[in-house]
Amino acid sequence: MVYLNRIYTRGGDQGQTSLGDGARVAKTHLRVVAYGAVDELNATVGVARLADGLPKPLAPILRDMQNDLFDVGADLCVPQRQEDEPGSLRVTAAQVTRLEQAIDEFNVRLQPLTSFVLPGGSPAAAALHVCRTVCRRAEVEVVRLMDTESVNPEILKYLNRLSDLLFVMARVANDDGRGDVLWTPGRNR
Repeated sequence: MVYLNRIYTRGGDQGQTSLGDGARVAKTHLRVVAYGAVDELNATVGVARLADGLPKPLAPILRDMQNDLFDVGADLCVPQRQEDEPGSLRVTAAQVTRLEQAIDEFNVRLQPLTSFVLPGGSPAAAALHVCRTVCRRAEVEVVRLMDTESVNPEILKYLNRLSDLLFVMARVANDDGRGDVLWTPGRNR
């Protein structure tokens, strides 16, 4: 259970913050940047949930996604040790599998692609494309962190699948791909 009795602590006024294990690090630390990008992604998913024209089947998936993204942030916030304490919150393979199942379920209803998709179409699809691009950036920040520290490998898998799911969901929001705006190479030369 999380208990927040104060919103401001003044602890970060000198450019440092506390990780989940109590360690103090600079706010520019790769770990903080990584979970900050995941937090930003979560906020964009919240905006997408409110987008005009969002197909009803996508709303509960986005809600669950937001909860999972807090799990990802919590996992990133606590450095991985050789042996985690019992009850440590870590992203699991089951969470990745759930994303793969959703991708497979929605992908069967989509029109086949003949070109790359430009972000847009409907307001809901555009919002989901923003989520997808923020997810890719969060994934890059996690890879940067993994270059220097041990990180639960399921986090990277989760973010990679999540960006794929967000792409598929954007196509669903574009009338199952019929409303996709396709790239025309060299169109404006």
